[in-house]
Formats: sequence, C-alpha cells, structure tokens
Amino acid sequence: MSLLAVAVALLGAACGTSGSTDNEPAQVTSQSGPTTSEAAPSTTGADESDADATPAVGVLPEGPSALATSTAAEFPPPLVDPDEIISGGPPPDGIPPIEDPVFLPVIEALERFDPAEAVVALEINGDARAYPAQVMIWHEIVNDTVGEVPVSVTYCPLCNSAVTYVREIQGVETTFGTSGRLFSSALVMYDRATETLWTHFDGRAVVGLLAGEQLEAVPSPLMSWGDFAAAYPTGQVLDPDATGFNRDYGRNPYVGYDDEGSEPFLFTGIADPRATSKLRVVGVALDDAATAFSLDLVSGGEAKATNASIGDTEIVILWKSGQATALESDRIEGGRDVGSSAVFLPVVDGEMLTFTGAGDGFVDDQTGSTWNIAGEALEGPLTGSRLEQVNHLDTFWFAWATYQPGTELVEPAE
Repeated sequence: MSLLAVAVALLGAACGTSGSTDNEPAQVTSQSGPTTSEAAPSTTGADESDADATPAVGVLPEGPSALATSTAAEFPPPLVDPDEIISGGPPPDGIPPIEDPVFLPVIEALERFDPAEAVVALEINGDARAYPAQVMIWHEIVNDTVGEVPVSVTYCPLCNSAVTYVREIQGVETTFGTSGRLFSSALVMYDRATETLWTHFDGRAVVGLLAGEQLEAVPSPLMSWGDFAAAYPTGQVLDPDATGFNRDYGRNPYVGYDDEGSEPFLFTGIADPRATSKLRVVGVALDDAATAFSLDLVSGGEAKATNASIGDTEIVILWKSGQATALESDRIEGGRDVGSSAVFLPVVDGEMLTFTGAGDGFVDDQTGSTWNIAGEALEGPLTGSRLEQVNHLDTFWFAWATYQPGTELVEPAE
C-alpha cells in the first residue's frame, strides 16, 4: 500500500463520527506507516518571546489561531520552522480526544483486558489510573482530572511515547486537542484557550500566541495491565465501552509499525546515524543532560535493574517482562514482549540504594527489601516505602534523538 493510500484511509477513519465504525484506519505494513497527529521539538527556530510581552498570570493573550496561520504578527518567534509542521491527514480533532473519561474500578475490570496489554499508568496524590493503549491509539489525548490535578494524558503511536502534562498555562486551566499535524512524525497538539501549537514529546508551545511556554510533565510510563492491576488494586481504568465513540478498540491500525528495520512515517528530520530509527530506547533527561538506554541494555530475564546516572543524578531503571508492544500485531495484546520500564531516584530516607532484578521483582542491595515495577517496597525493612518516579519516555530512537540531539546513546557492549 502506498503512503498516499494509507493517508487517505486514515483520514477517513479519523473523521469518523461517534456513531460510525465504517471509516477505520487501514492496517499498515512495516513499510508504510499510519497517519496520526504527533510532534517533536526542534533544534531550529528563534528565541523565546520577550519577557515584557508575557501576559500576567491568569490572563492568556487573545489573537489569531495557529491552526489557521503560522505567520501572524501577534505571534512570538516560533521555536520550530512552521514549514516543518505538516499535515498528517486528519483535520483538527479528526482524531478525537476523550473529554469526559469514564472509569471502572480495577477489581471489576481484571478480566476485561489481557494481562500483557499496554496501558499508560498515572498516579497523582494517591489516585491511580490506567489508560489502555487500545483506546489511546485511537484518540491520542484524554483530558482528565487526577488527584484533583487537571491533566492531559497523551500518546503518540508514531513515536510509541506516552506523556502526561498538567493542562494549566499561566494559571489558566484549558484542554488540549489533536491538530491533525505532525512534526518529525510526532503528535502536534493545540490548546483550546489560544489554539497555539504544542509538541507532544516535550510539552513546548512552538507556534502561536504562547510560543515559548512549557507545560509541566507528570510521569506516566507504559505498563502491562497485569502489573498495573497488581500495583494499584484500588485504582481505576478507562472504560473502552464508555468513550462516546464507536471504534474497534483492541485492533491495532498500525500493524507492523514496531519493526526496527522500518522507517517512521512522514519523518522530515535528519536521522541520527548512531542507531536504526526504530530502535526502542528508554530516554531520560535530567540536569541538562540526556541519555537513551537501548531496550537491549535494560532488559533481560523476568526482571532487570540498571543502576545509572544522568548528569549528577543517580537513577535506577527497573524493567519487567510481560508487556506486549501495541504496534506490531493486528491485536493490541498480540505483539512481542517488550516489557515495562520505570525510572526512579534510588533514595529512601537519604540513603542511596542500588538494585538487582530478582524473580519477577527487584531487591535493593542495602536492606534486602523487595520492590515492584511501580517502585514500592513490598517486603523487608523498607516495606511501604516508595521511590520517587522520574519522567522518562519509552520511545523510538528517531524521536528521542530529534528532541535531544545531544543525547548519549548507551547500548550493550559487543
């Protein structure tokens, strides 16, 4: 199937209404990618807007929409070249975000999802919620309130990346939609308060009235449903039967996209030659430093712990088998096992810990306590302790290297 045919098929699917399932994305082979709206940060573009032009807290500027024009005189200098933001096929919100999510208690949904199915795992102020990949792959954004914090949970299928942001700008609460556009094969969002364009991958306003603004990210790693249910038995999961849309939830419209030998769809950037475009990496940025750890490095057996540092900060990457890639098989739960990754600061009560994989969990070398993939100590002297989670991205190399051009890449020694 040609890329043009794929784009036309996916455009028809994205524009389908809540009462129709006739228009759905054509399946995509590893040689022809799907069409969604996704974006990456750029290493080009102008400086941020002058501080004197910044509106007061609680008052957002009014003016032209970046969905309609990229060159309005009222706009601060763009952070990316607007010509690099291209149509992915659908119109704005043609891939419809979920605005009023409905949830099921985990205990009532244990059999609703395959244990290996990927979910976006989010916990704020004790409120734990799972957003299944079978839903996110069709909607890309869920505007929600979790632990009394307004958030937008976002997922970019073309980058295989999940990121959650606090949906407040200068003290003003808003919601986000899909722009229908891509930047370097990644989701471009827009805020509904000013219709500025934002990059999903790093939460920056890049074109429009708010260019230069930065959203606050909240850790929300991809995790297997089985691990989420075990770690958060009193949590909740987004109900696919109550989204308000008729979609073939459970089917993957991006069949074969998670093929390391294939190239990303509508990628207009410059590929970093250090690795293949679709190499799976765990990307971490701290202390003005960034490192991509290849999946081959951090995975192995049932569970593996990788003790590392980013800049001056010690971290631990916990990896556990059991999560299926959502982007390979025709069924979301049918892909190969890529496991679940989580990144933490390995410190409890001021004591630095190091970790080792043990069975299907983890043990710290200092106290012998056992831990789960969610960073909670389940047995031993530190029972009940929780590690502080570090925001990271499970993503493809091409996307991480675009956003973090100075990144280090760590792969297993030959």
